[in-house]
Amino acid sequence: MSDEARAALLRGRAAGDVGSLMSRSSATDTAIAPEAYREFCDFLERASGIVLGDNKQYLVTSRLSRLMGEFGFMHFGDLLTALRSSGSQALGSRIVEAMTTNETSWFRDEHPFAVLRELIFPELAKSRRCRLRIWSAACASGQEPYSIAIVQQEYRRANPGALQEDAEILGTDISVSMLDLAKAGYYDQFAMSRGLTDEYKKRYFRPRDIGHKLVKELRNRVQFRQLNLLHSYAHLGRFDVIFCRNVLIYFALEDKNAILSRMAASLSPGGYLVLGGTESLTAASEVLERVRHGGGVVYRRRD
Repeated sequence: MSDEARAALLRGRAAGDVGSLMSRSSATDTAIAPEAYREFCDFLERASGIVLGDNKQYLVTSRLSRLMGEFGFMHFGDLLTALRSSGSQALGSRIVEAMTTNETSWFRDEHPFAVLRELIFPELAKSRRCRLRIWSAACASGQEPYSIAIVQQEYRRANPGALQEDAEILGTDISVSMLDLAKAGYYDQFAMSRGLTDEYKKRYFRPRDIGHKLVKELRNRVQFRQLNLLHSYAHLGRFDVIFCRNVLIYFALEDKNAILSRMAASLSPGGYLVLGGTESLTAASEVLERVRHGGGVVYRRRD
């Protein structure tokens, strides 16, 4: 897939592909009966942990109209029938991708990156002699892990010798198409306008066609891998910092608690968990302690 195609895909996902949905609306019947909606909600929660709640049929219709047209489903019941059949794994994955919210921007909410720069990096630089490991969960098209890489680079510029090695940064997401965009490191003008200073644009990006490409040095510092947060993380190893922001709000309480417990277990002693501004710790309270900094809160694993 070319950089231009990746940019077009990102714009389409961000805007909801309104034009495509409208053009296909006459060809497919996306009306959802109550029993069909309940069956679909059960599937989505089992597959991804996403909980839709009541009366969100409009959301399902808007997210799946394009996919239904692509697969040739004339009615929503046809999609459910295909899901029930054997060999529907590929379809299920496409549905989960379509229903996943991929809203993201550079240095989103700013506070987590200030904490990284002002608290976490200085503390870990003193206590760690080996390479730091940082995980950005549900990273969508990659702006968060790349923002982390920029913060680390800026910290090393301002504090020579403080971090002896580049941190090992991992970005994970359930969506393969979003990970393809992240790996490319190519962003259109809309994405570039959200959260980046002119200085960072000049220092870390190069103009490319109708967008900008992240410099190779930074792209090489971030690895990407597909991961469903409902599954085990044991194979990922231990991390010094985990960013898991603005995603837990979509999970049922039981799943949310399980995710937090597994993430706490994935932290090295003294490591930090960074959640979204509207999210709070509901599990692993005996393992993680609250740390206030700059008007916000992060969580540190007890030594």
